[in-house]
Amino acid sequence: MRLSGRPAYLAAFFLGVTGAICGAQNADARVPVVLSTDVGNEIDDQWAIAYLLLQPRFEVLGVMSAHAPSISAPAGQTSLRILVDVVENRLGMSTHPPLIEGGSLPLENAKTPRMSPAVRFLVETSRRFTRDNRLTVLMIGAATDVASAILTDPTIVDRVRVIQMGFPDEKGGEEFNIHNDVHAVQAILDSKVPLVIGPGNVCRASLSLSLDQARAMLASRGAIGAWLWEEYQAWYYREVKPLRVDDFSKPWVIWDNIALAYVLGMTQQHTLPRPGMRDDMSFVPGSGIRTVTWITDVDEVRMWADFLSLVDAYQRTHAVSKKIYGRLTFMMP
Repeated sequence: MRLSGRPAYLAAFFLGVTGAICGAQNADARVPVVLSTDVGNEIDDQWAIAYLLLQPRFEVLGVMSAHAPSISAPAGQTSLRILVDVVENRLGMSTHPPLIEGGSLPLENAKTPRMSPAVRFLVETSRRFTRDNRLTVLMIGAATDVASAILTDPTIVDRVRVIQMGFPDEKGGEEFNIHNDVHAVQAILDSKVPLVIGPGNVCRASLSLSLDQARAMLASRGAIGAWLWEEYQAWYYREVKPLRVDDFSKPWVIWDNIALAYVLGMTQQHTLPRPGMRDDMSFVPGSGIRTVTWITDVDEVRMWADFLSLVDAYQRTHAVSKKIYGRLTFMMP
């Protein structure tokens, strides 16, 4: 993994981050976005939500919950409850964009939408946009609601673009977000909506953090840092750490930030013909007319510097409670 050769450098860098990057980005045009997130499944969605809501370049029009099999049923409702906790309790935001309940089950097939408040919200919100001024839809969970919006109103493909975290690599195959609604991904690939995909292999190479790196980033970074660090530790010791007592070598990946990094211009990418997808998540050749943009690299040093500077700046001007809340995420008490 890319980080393995420079952990000491990155740890020192994280500790020395200032707010300079945040100020530089305020001059750029704001990007209207909607996020679809399966927050509550593990830890990466929490990082993405915090980054999204703290980054002034994003004009966040709404955040939609999404289902996952690891979220207690009804998953869309449970994920929404966790989303509210993240935004209002962990980030201390009394005023925030709309938080909308997404669907709790995957599509039955690739032609029939499954209606939810999130689908209705996305279709309605998209109506103020055009082919030349698109709404950016960040999709970091199951594709159910985004696909259902396309199936409900096919003209939405002329008003939005979709940035998805999904697939292991450009060859296709099984990956958590894709597996959670295969038919929804088939519907999106078969549509004309502009599509960017951040695959798992790039996330592993660029967005892996060891326990020591996460500690250096977060442990002394106020209430928000303490919350994210506690979540990282709980997940790490439950799901990641090798059984050997003194072995902390295995990192964890903050997968979902790849979608935000793309919109912020912190990635490299290339464009390939758009495939179709079988039910086993393998690709088949498409028509050759439409394309997919694949992210190939993330400037993680720049991205983490930006994220940490925003966390610091926000906490200098907002009182975020250090009250200890019971964890609602990843099926833990």
